[in-house]
Amino acid sequence: MALTIYDSMAREKRVFEPADPDRVTMYVCGPTVYSYAHIGNARSAVAFDLLYRVLRARYGADHVVYARNITDIDDKIIKAAAETGEPIDAITKKFADIYRADMGALGVIRPGLEPEATGHVGPMISMMERLIEKGAAYAAEGHVLFSVDAYADYGKLSGADRDEMIAGARVEVAPYKKSPADFVLWKPSKEGEPGWDSPWGRGRPGWHLECSVMIESELGETIDIHGGGQDLRFPHHENEIAQSACAHDGAPLARYWMHNGFLRMGADKMSKSLGNIVLAHDLLKDWHGEVVRWALLSAHYRQPLEWTEELLKQSKKQLDRFYRLLGEIPFTEETGAAPDSIMLALEDDLNTPEAFAGLHELRDIAGQVEGEARKKAISRLRDAGRLMGFFNEDPVEWKKFGVSIEDRSVLDKKVSEYDEARKNKNYQKSDQLRAEITMEYPVSIETTGGVTNWVFKPKTDSES
Repeated sequence: MALTIYDSMAREKRVFEPADPDRVTMYVCGPTVYSYAHIGNARSAVAFDLLYRVLRARYGADHVVYARNITDIDDKIIKAAAETGEPIDAITKKFADIYRADMGALGVIRPGLEPEATGHVGPMISMMERLIEKGAAYAAEGHVLFSVDAYADYGKLSGADRDEMIAGARVEVAPYKKSPADFVLWKPSKEGEPGWDSPWGRGRPGWHLECSVMIESELGETIDIHGGGQDLRFPHHENEIAQSACAHDGAPLARYWMHNGFLRMGADKMSKSLGNIVLAHDLLKDWHGEVVRWALLSAHYRQPLEWTEELLKQSKKQLDRFYRLLGEIPFTEETGAAPDSIMLALEDDLNTPEAFAGLHELRDIAGQVEGEARKKAISRLRDAGRLMGFFNEDPVEWKKFGVSIEDRSVLDKKVSEYDEARKNKNYQKSDQLRAEITMEYPVSIETTGGVTNWVFKPKTDSES
């Protein structure tokens, strides 16, 4: 079956045909590293990580080139440095590292390329010079601006009326603009702000220019897939398309455009103005990364996703059922090819609801057979889940998530003493130790196949 994806530009599902099957290129807009990523940012990272996994399974890991940029110069970063007194490079390094760690905990494979904006200022200046030379950009009062009138197809991706788009984006109306729609490629740096020398004076790049230049520098003029959140369609992606096409004599920036849907908190979209921001970093303190990933993939990536505590609880409950079955075979990090049923679902525009149904079906099949057939069925289930970024935890360790590292070592020792007393038929001591352990720690004690372990047991709503 062919891989089909919904192309936001064409507004329909299209069969995916890379320009070169030996070098499939994908670029996804990454973080601006001044603070922690919220769960909406994480949804985009997880959705395109799943696409990356599917592309690697289909074309081979060595034939897929994935770039996700890091914006390390921006007004928000400058503001954070002014408020905290920390150097900009310290802030950007800190939050880039946190972002990588948090996304890694969600099962996101680190892209092969992570270009940084500050490492591409020279090529940005070069692109602006080309745009000015072609009449698509102009210099004014230390700024360089893109002339939207130079690109006839401006607005094709978002499909909205240009005047409405401008009003909705709250673009800056400045006297040096030839048209209110024109957007900034380069702006002067104020006193005390970071800046680079350029033909137009000391300044720094605009946000939209960064991605076009990093795509050109790292992947080429035209890539196969460009992805990002729905909120980036206008103005960010619209501006990328316009400046890249004008710089490259009309060559398209991407052959396919993909956008993930919004994440909602009840009836509202998550936003700082509403004060309902949920940080991925905070969620990972209480929930295993696979639980958060399961919740993020529970709805189709293009659909809105309502984020609730109940969604996390249900995701944990489902994963617990899978891990109980996975615990029947030895844990290994080796993974085989995923069953066709899962690949078929995911190759239909990342149909995760259908893929989840396939995982449940594989679990049911494994539960109906015994012996070697059961072990093989469980192994197939594990391979299927791992394609989607699940079942990478040792089932024994899965049961322990939620207990601190310090308490784990104490519990291991106490449970070992309990098990020894039980095996020696010293039931008074073993009963006393069991009572101490389960009263002091949120755990239960299980003996399976002659092996005794403690298992994290969170309080129920009635107990808390």
